[in-house]
Amino acid sequence: MQLTQQDHEHLKMLSIFHYIVAALMACFSCIGLIYVVLGIAMMSGGMGHGAQAPPEFMGLIFAIMGGAFILFGLTLATCVFMAGRNLASYKRYTFCLVIAGLSCMWMPFGTILGVFTFIVLLRPQVKEAFTGIPAPQPMYPANPMSPMQPPDVPPQPPV
Repeated sequence: MQLTQQDHEHLKMLSIFHYIVAALMACFSCIGLIYVVLGIAMMSGGMGHGAQAPPEFMGLIFAIMGGAFILFGLTLATCVFMAGRNLASYKRYTFCLVIAGLSCMWMPFGTILGVFTFIVLLRPQVKEAFTGIPAPQPMYPANPMSPMQPPDVPPQPPV
């Protein structure tokens, strides 16, 4: 099976949307910087003095959680960007499927992108274009109105 023009267009659009969503993910992951700055301010004593100051371990927790949020967001954004490149070059089919599933966590844009990526990638001709392995032929007849013909079996002698 060959890819149709529509399949090529869908893969190209998915690739572009992966780039856009990756950029949005990278921007939104920078929100964690607020928590890192707050945590550093708590640890350095900039949030109050004496009895009104928050405990230092709270600042450490804020900084670690903010850093983890940034790290997770940028890692996912990088993976989504790489999936977009792979979609454009018809490479790494399984990686693209896994990233489509992971991007579903990032609502609403990632969910929409992930679902449409699944819809396109699960087409037999698209899978064949990525893997190079021909898709299995269906067991039913090409024309659904024609009944299946039984194979030619010689008659059995009576017992």
